[in-house]
Amino acid sequence: MRISVMGCGYLGAVHAACMADFGHEVVGVDVDEAKVKDLQAAKAPFFEPGLPELLERAMGSGRLTFTTDVTVLSRQAGSPEADEPMVHFVCVGTPQRKGEFAADTSYVDAAVRNLLPHLRPGDLVVGKSTVPVGTAARLADLVEPTGAMLAWNPEFLREGHAVVDTQRPDRLVYGLPSDPATAAAAKALLDGVYADPLSHGVPLVTADYPTSELVKTAANAFLATKISFINAMAEVCEAAGADVTQLATAIGHDDRIGPKFLGAGLGFGGGCLPKDIRAFMARAGELGADQALTFLREVDAINMRRRVRMVELAREVVGGSFLGRKVAVLGAAFKPDSDDIRDSPALNVAAQIKLQGADVVVTDPAAIENARRVWPELQFATTAEEACAKADVVLLLTEWREYRELDPAKLGEIVRGKHVLDGRNALDPAVWRGAGWTYRALGRPRAGD
Repeated sequence: MRISVMGCGYLGAVHAACMADFGHEVVGVDVDEAKVKDLQAAKAPFFEPGLPELLERAMGSGRLTFTTDVTVLSRQAGSPEADEPMVHFVCVGTPQRKGEFAADTSYVDAAVRNLLPHLRPGDLVVGKSTVPVGTAARLADLVEPTGAMLAWNPEFLREGHAVVDTQRPDRLVYGLPSDPATAAAAKALLDGVYADPLSHGVPLVTADYPTSELVKTAANAFLATKISFINAMAEVCEAAGADVTQLATAIGHDDRIGPKFLGAGLGFGGGCLPKDIRAFMARAGELGADQALTFLREVDAINMRRRVRMVELAREVVGGSFLGRKVAVLGAAFKPDSDDIRDSPALNVAAQIKLQGADVVVTDPAAIENARRVWPELQFATTAEEACAKADVVLLLTEWREYRELDPAKLGEIVRGKHVLDGRNALDPAVWRGAGWTYRALGRPRAGD
């Protein structure tokens, strides 16, 4: 099939490459010339495991191209390609509006408006961006006069697993038009796009526009709630001298609860969960249903308190003041296997500690350059050893594998103070304490408690 992808950021670049790998003819369109140049050279403009190899394979096939010129989507009436419908995916960002909780849909609106002159009857515009409920119906009013159709197909990508999540998703959701004939035509095109994953038994849910829009925001709200729940339990565990990791293991055996997203620690960040739950609250307020989501305010507040608590714990460990102290921060990305620093808890903690007078050195396997651009006042090191040299305390704030596998005995030879704070409950307390370290973590008792 012939496909375009509007927006070649994290979502769009991965989606375009995967669609070409499925055998479709794909053109990715983006306004960022530098990004397009990298992609056209089969170079991933961000860190994502498996994407460089996928881009090379897709570009080598000749089925994938990237451009800044949206006019390449135009087709002359009577030409062979004009008789074949195109599927246009909208994959642009919906950031949080400045000074508000609401999502900024201007990029989505602009992408659709830029498509309008190039749509032909029978084409399908497919929204993948995470948007406030009601957006699809509004955009359909723009698309349908061209003779094209609109569907909504939310994405459920996990950074660090985006390629497999696109090629073998845990479900596909189609938000289809209300007219049965139009819905059937739109579904047939989407079934053609996703023929490969559907042939492998990936579950398919068809719904109306508003339901499909709510699926992504509801899923993220639930996951954020689960993370904040276990972090609330961590607060109680600290007060009671209990161990939140054992608590999570015990309740996770209940199949109604499950063990996923019960990792207590520094909380969530990134470009999705924080802004999506805030936009969800804002949209519910616009719909007059704000009371239904008031609990999300506490979810957000619990998440932010974890960062404050980590700063307090670090200050306590170094004797009550950061002045004259060196703090090593392991991790800058909001999660491992990513270079995404948007709303990174690790960098937020590092910056707070820096403001309180410490000498802070941050390291990360993939996100140093991104972090340096946003937080130039911090110091950065290329390795954990360099960051930890003569440190008074070491903070593990992003659970990269190489940090989980550090040798505490060797690390202890280069630090000034053998104090480690495990912000992700990713280390073995017995091993680190056995090597002479003071080990502290959120929601876990001190040694001897």
